[in-house]
Amino acid sequence: MDSNANTSLITLDGYVGIEQYRALYFIVMFTAYVIVICSNVTIICLIWIHKNLHEPMYFFIAALLCNSVLFSSVTYPKMMLEILSEKQVVSYSMCLLQYFFFYALIGSEFLLLTAMAYDRYLAICKPLHYSATMKKATVIKLIVFAWVMPFCLLSVPTIVNRNKKLCNLVFEGIICNSTIYRLHCANAGFLNILGLLVLINLCFFPVLFECFTYARIFIIANSRGAVVRRKAVQTCLPHLLVLINLTCSATYDVLLVRIQTVFPKAVRLTMTFQMVLYHPLFHPIIYGLKMKEISKHLKKLFRIGKTESN
Repeated sequence: MDSNANTSLITLDGYVGIEQYRALYFIVMFTAYVIVICSNVTIICLIWIHKNLHEPMYFFIAALLCNSVLFSSVTYPKMMLEILSEKQVVSYSMCLLQYFFFYALIGSEFLLLTAMAYDRYLAICKPLHYSATMKKATVIKLIVFAWVMPFCLLSVPTIVNRNKKLCNLVFEGIICNSTIYRLHCANAGFLNILGLLVLINLCFFPVLFECFTYARIFIIANSRGAVVRRKAVQTCLPHLLVLINLTCSATYDVLLVRIQTVFPKAVRLTMTFQMVLYHPLFHPIIYGLKMKEISKHLKKLFRIGKTESN
């Protein structure tokens, strides 16, 4: 095998068998990409335009939706090009770049959901301290931290991986994710430790904090009566649904590389498409339907659109 990892071409075996359905797959991917971009950007614009949505919770939602747009832009165009290509190959350096952005943006989402959990905790459990604590500058700092921290953490294993010797040039999948380690000639203990530290800091601790925070919110809200309890459910349920969806996807991805079991190709494809197709669409659907104020503005927008078309 060529020891120069940067110039090595990796074959993506996840596309095997789609040759006769290539046009259909491309249309599905292109349509999904357009829907993801339009739906997320629509809600971001609503939050930007309407003054009553200029609150910390909606700013965090807008940041989360921006994250979905970036995540989709990292995955969709590359996949569409590969579907149209005669041979599904990618250079190791490009695969590593997608790996970097893929996990950095997932890590950003976990941290943004953590900031949202903290925001809800202050709003529901400590309303008198909310305005003084959750200022505009604080919101900006939390959002910037949620985006910068994962990129800094992921840069170290990415740089270390850059010149690793490859003994396998067949990648089991369609997205360059954690299974990229199976291309290497030997498992490095240092890389495993780095990966574990990144996982703990970007996934484990945030999920632990969010579970504790939401449990605390529901306990306190339940003790304060039906009105507070209803408010807690209305504002926290969308965040919890997004968190559960993301955690399930992340758990599968961790198991995929840590457990030395080869998952059936159908299972791998299903889970990959769940992450790439379903997950970015989940955000605008959940926040568009479940968040009362956003839903209200969306209904007005569609009502205006219908009136103008008539």
